[in-house]
Amino acid sequence: MPSEQKIIYLDHNATTPLRPEVLEAMLPYLRDQFGNPNSTYRLGQQSRKAVEKARSQVAALIGAEFPDEVVFTSCGSEADALAIQGVSRLSNNGAGPQKHFITSQIEHDAVLESFRIVRAQGGEVSVVRVDRHGSVDLEEIRYHLRKDTRLVSIMFANNEVGTIQPIQEITHLCREKGVLFHTDAVQAVGKIPFSVKELGLDMLSLSGHKLNAPKGVGALYVRRRVNLVPLVTGHQERERRGGTENVAGIVGLGEACAVAQKELPIHPREFLWMRQRLEQGLLRLPKAQLNGHPTSRLPNTVHFSFDGVEGHALVVGLDLEGICISSGPACSSGSVEPSHVLKAMGVPASVAVGSVRISLGWGNTLSEVEEFLKIFPKVLNKQREVFKNFELRT
Repeated sequence: MPSEQKIIYLDHNATTPLRPEVLEAMLPYLRDQFGNPNSTYRLGQQSRKAVEKARSQVAALIGAEFPDEVVFTSCGSEADALAIQGVSRLSNNGAGPQKHFITSQIEHDAVLESFRIVRAQGGEVSVVRVDRHGSVDLEEIRYHLRKDTRLVSIMFANNEVGTIQPIQEITHLCREKGVLFHTDAVQAVGKIPFSVKELGLDMLSLSGHKLNAPKGVGALYVRRRVNLVPLVTGHQERERRGGTENVAGIVGLGEACAVAQKELPIHPREFLWMRQRLEQGLLRLPKAQLNGHPTSRLPNTVHFSFDGVEGHALVVGLDLEGICISSGPACSSGSVEPSHVLKAMGVPASVAVGSVRISLGWGNTLSEVEEFLKIFPKVLNKQREVFKNFELRT
C-alpha cells in the first residue's frame, strides 16, 4: 500500500485511534508530572489528584454511584480475570470456595480462559447456549442457577456480531437467587447509554483502547460490598489491584470517558445511519448474510458472511485498497477457522469462514462508507474467483 494512500479505518471494535484531547490530557503525566501517586509529597499528590479525577470520570460515564467502585487495571482482559478469578478464590464461610459459575458460549477469550482456570482449580462452569442471532437463552440461565452458584458472567455486547444481551433481565434473575453478576462491557461502554446503578450490576469490565484512550489501561467496576481476592497483591486501588498506577494511561481513560459522555446522545444515531447504509449496500451482493441480532445490536457494528470466499483474503484485498476491516476478533483475526461465536450461532462452517466485521467509530464519515461500498464488490468478486480456482485445483 503506497504511503500516501489515505486509510479508511473501519475496525474500531479491534482498537481505536487516540483522540487529540485525550493525548493532550496525558502529556503532562508523561513529562513533568511524573510523581508516584502513592507518594505523600506534592509531586506524588498531583498524580493522585489526576488519578482520582479520572476515577470520577469513568464512574460518571457508566453511571456508578461512587467513584471508589472503579478499580483501574492494565486492560479489559485483566478486569475480566479479576472479576471471575477474584470471586472464585473467595472462601464460603470457611467451607472453601463456592464452585459453580455460569457463562455463555460467545464470551471473549479473556472470560473463557478465566473459566478454564476456574475449572482446572476444581470449579464447575455451566455454559449457556445462544440462538441464531447470538442472544443468550434466559430460561437456560434460570435452569442452571443453583444454591451454590457464585457468579454469572455474560457479556454486554458481542465483540464480533454486536448483539446486545438482555442485561437487565439477567440481573433480575441473579438478584432473585442472590448470585453475583459480572458483564464484560468492553464493546458497549461509550457506544450505548446505560447505568450500572440502574441495571443493578455487581461488576463490569471496560477497556481504554476501545473508546479512544490508550492501550494498556482498563477498569473493573465493583459494586460496594462485593468482595474480591486480588490477582496482583499490593495496597494500591484499595488493595483490590496492586502495582503502581499507570497515571498517564488512567488520565487518558478518564478524559476519553468524559468525551464519550458528552457525545453519547449524538454518536449512536450517527453510527446507526452509517451502519444502515452499509447493510443496505452489502445485502445487495450475492450470497451475503447479515449476522447478529437485527435490532438489539451495537449501532456501530456490521458483521457479514459471504459464501465462496475466505474472510481473511477479503481483509488482505481491502488492505491493498487502503481499507481496514477484520475477519474476526483482533486476537485471532489471522485464523481461517470459523470463530467460536459463529459456530455457537449455528452459522455453517462453509459460510462462517467467509465472514468480515466492519465497526465504525470516531472519525468515520458517510463518504468513507460510500467509498467502501464502491471498492468492496470488486475485491469480493476477485477473491471469490481466486477461491473458486483454488478449490478446483484441490
